[in-house]
Amino acid sequence: MLDLHVFLANLPYIAFGILGLFLLIQLYYILFVYSKLNRYQIEHHQEGTDWMPLSVIICAHNEQDNIPEFLPSILTQDYPEFEVIVVNDFSTDNTPWILQEFEAKYSHLKIVDIQEHIRLKHGKKFAVSMGIKASRHQTLVFTDADCAPQSDQWLKEIATAFNPETEIVLGYSPYFKQRSLLNLLIRFETSHTAMSYFSYALKGDAYMGVGRNMAYKKELFFRNKGFAAHMHIKSGDDDLFVNQNANPSNVNITLSAESIVYSAPKMTWKSYYKQKARHSGASTIYKKRHQRMLGTQLVSAVLFYIMLITIAIAFPTYWYVPVAAYLLRLFAQWAIFAGIYRKLEVKELIWWLPLVDFVYYFYICINGLFSRKKKKISWK
Repeated sequence: MLDLHVFLANLPYIAFGILGLFLLIQLYYILFVYSKLNRYQIEHHQEGTDWMPLSVIICAHNEQDNIPEFLPSILTQDYPEFEVIVVNDFSTDNTPWILQEFEAKYSHLKIVDIQEHIRLKHGKKFAVSMGIKASRHQTLVFTDADCAPQSDQWLKEIATAFNPETEIVLGYSPYFKQRSLLNLLIRFETSHTAMSYFSYALKGDAYMGVGRNMAYKKELFFRNKGFAAHMHIKSGDDDLFVNQNANPSNVNITLSAESIVYSAPKMTWKSYYKQKARHSGASTIYKKRHQRMLGTQLVSAVLFYIMLITIAIAFPTYWYVPVAAYLLRLFAQWAIFAGIYRKLEVKELIWWLPLVDFVYYFYICINGLFSRKKKKISWK
């Protein structure tokens, strides 16, 4: 039987070993996964290209304030042949009348109206499917009604990312910057998510994308029966579709400044919580290896911080151990994330990293635990 005094004497070293394990896991993600995006060389479109026709699909539900502000930036893209399809999904505000005014002005705008059914309640996936069925072209580009491309070259950057093998193109959609702690957390979370899904796409193991800025082939959608495999999940028209249909050779990314699509951020903690709850619900049916990968990254970060605090309190004589572990991880993050943040146009977040990294992991972990118990998820 193990002597209690020996066990207690070795307890600090056991704690150091556990901390070291979580540190090594974190360093693996930082140095061997995210570094792929750090080394990625951004490519730009070349003039004189034989541009493929595109269909841009936007789903709108009660977007009377956003459509006049954001839709013009989509309709006025510098692209030779494209259509914009706006699916009006049973809006009860002035959205239908505003869209009619735009339709009269822009010949390449097409409106698809969906009426409410008394017994059949549908989500965004049904609206997306109706937009796809109404499209004329074979390459589909997706964004939301509260989004605006940073440049009128957005569609050219998307089209450039397609090559003969490419069926899915993943873009980047950050949120507009505002002065608040919530906005700081939202922009950090968005950049961290983008850093993750871009890095894994570059590894040949894409697991998600964001519907605010992505594209795929219509043939891929119909070949794999659209959203049929996960229609029972109200969210996931973007990430679950990519998770289901991506393979090592059919995904490409676009990350030039001209390809970025900005979006209006959530303004309250409650609305942000609901948004993350939707995303958490969809992630429960990712492929098992992706669930393990994301879970390991999240849990190891949370336990890393817990062990730092535990050792600092329980073994104050060894204060330098958690300090050294924390600084090693932080310096590794600074070394890799600085270049990534410049690509993602959030370079100022590097100085907020010690604060928001800690808040982010615990918030996401707590949010995920509570949100999985909820059954009702809104359209958006």
